[in-house]
Amino acid sequence: MKHVRSPQDLALRGAPPAFARTLHVGRPNVGDEEAFMRQVREMFDRRWLTNNGPLVQEFERAVAAYHGVRHCVAMCNGTIALEIAIRALALSGDVLVPSYTFIATAHALSWQGIRPVFVDIDPSTHNLSPDAVRRMITPRTTGIIGVHLWGRPAPVDALQAIADEHSLALMFDSAHAFGCSAAGRRIGGFGRCEVLSFHATKVFNTFEGGAVLTDDDGLAETLRLMRNFGFAGFDDVIHHGTNGKLPEINAAMGLVNLRSLPTFVAANRERYHAYENALRGTEGIHLLRHHVADDPNYHYVVVEVDASMRDKVVAVLHAENVLARKYFWPGCHRMKPYRESHPDAAAALPATEAVADRVIVLPTGPSMSIEDVETVASLLAFAVRHHDAF
Repeated sequence: MKHVRSPQDLALRGAPPAFARTLHVGRPNVGDEEAFMRQVREMFDRRWLTNNGPLVQEFERAVAAYHGVRHCVAMCNGTIALEIAIRALALSGDVLVPSYTFIATAHALSWQGIRPVFVDIDPSTHNLSPDAVRRMITPRTTGIIGVHLWGRPAPVDALQAIADEHSLALMFDSAHAFGCSAAGRRIGGFGRCEVLSFHATKVFNTFEGGAVLTDDDGLAETLRLMRNFGFAGFDDVIHHGTNGKLPEINAAMGLVNLRSLPTFVAANRERYHAYENALRGTEGIHLLRHHVADDPNYHYVVVEVDASMRDKVVAVLHAENVLARKYFWPGCHRMKPYRESHPDAAAALPATEAVADRVIVLPTGPSMSIEDVETVASLLAFAVRHHDAF
């Protein structure tokens, strides 16, 4: 690839003006700061900073009610929530997962001595292909982890049918899907459990955090034991466990941001439609669509371009202070730990390989103006039209 020399060089070629500030994917959403500080002051007055405090308990009730499930078990982050959920379900042997996902989905398995088996996706949805799932089941398979990528629901009914047919545990990595729906039901109650991430880059954040949602009373009890060293009282340890607790200050942030979530989603929706309008009819750029019936949070603006130009286009965007991302490239199976342990995985993942080489995720969210969106879209179109020059 030729070097993209500078914003000035791009301007000479007719590119839109460079941004003076840097636009990021996943810039944190922050609700009412004064309401947050009131919660923090009350927390300090109580001197109860962690260990299942009143803010965490209120937060869990609110998130469970929002998603229409019986239980929300809050955790310190989404990865620990995945690990604890996997252990609580007693998964072992091989577990089927997409390779086209954030690396934590695979790591949460392999960290515990479980072999992730990478399954191909449907290139039109970027989610697991049920047909590919069926092909990868063996006698060693104990479970399936579906991912609601970009907040777009995985094929929940088809995956549940496969899990039931083969007596497999089904859970979901729902890190992208806070507040979204599938098949007319809000995410959270599918499979045995669903795992949320409240990382700062998500549409809904608690600075850092995560949770497991479930309608299974027994599983919820096990999850609560496991996140607190297995304690069933002050001195009585009745289960193996670890430290997965969510601190009170994180719950305070969550309670404030939950009230602001409709505002965040509305801003995302407006910017998504602004991209849609600005890119309509632009040859060589495909915008991944959201379906209104899925209650999308519109947190990810995903476009596909031809693989031969994708890296050049990203380089142009970066030169103009637009830090677009190549999520999720190159796929988990090509990251070093899994490239070595799964050397032949690519043969079963043609759609994953193709999509990973085409995708660009664009900045969005309340911190961007509509004019910012239009400029990014113009810059993207410019880069696609002139990619041969770079």
